[in-house]
Amino acid sequence: MTTHTEDSNNKFLPLAVVAAGLLIAGAVVWSNSHPAPAGTAGQPGAAPAVAVDIKNIKTDGDPYIGQASAPVTIAFWSDFQCPFCKQFELTTLPQIIKDYVDTGKVKIVFMDFPFLGNDSITGGEYSRSVWKLYPDQYFAWRTAMYKAQDQEGDQGFGNAASIDALDATIPGIDAAKVAADVKANKATYDAEMDADKAEAGKVGVNATPSFVIGTQMIAGAYPYANFQAAIDAALKQ
Repeated sequence: MTTHTEDSNNKFLPLAVVAAGLLIAGAVVWSNSHPAPAGTAGQPGAAPAVAVDIKNIKTDGDPYIGQASAPVTIAFWSDFQCPFCKQFELTTLPQIIKDYVDTGKVKIVFMDFPFLGNDSITGGEYSRSVWKLYPDQYFAWRTAMYKAQDQEGDQGFGNAASIDALDATIPGIDAAKVAADVKANKATYDAEMDADKAEAGKVGVNATPSFVIGTQMIAGAYPYANFQAAIDAALKQ
């Protein structure tokens, strides 16, 4: 499994449901938890429920890396508690950055889809604050967050105290200033995260990590080759 779905922990049905209903429900659970094989419907990931186009996705104000005027924009929805997001960020993303971001071809916009607990929301709030206060340190902070990720959900790293401690280890970031900013602007940051989830809903995103690249969607932590194909196609549009 390479994605986390928002409802993946709520799949239990009453015992009274007939066998046919159970079979149908099982098929739904499987499809929601397993991205379609590469190339399905001409796309490198799971086929979206609706047509997608990065031009119709609002990304203003979200953290990003790359040149603002890069010819291709990738919208990337994630949750700081999602292990598949960690897999992508630490294994696949560095190659995309080397080949496409550093060469001026791609801008990657980091959009929030927090659904794995309170720590997911807290991580998103801190992300917004670091981006506002220390944009030059943002990506180093983000990488440190995923390296520190341990147990999924509200069980280990990810609450405010643990993020404050991590922030104190990152050069150029004043941990106390970030903590105070999060406290003062929590409502604003939560509203911005809600807006990201609303954009996700427009294109049928219900799992992390998920991406829109040009007119294609990738739902899952797929290998580099899948992203390479989608980016190259978008560059030709």
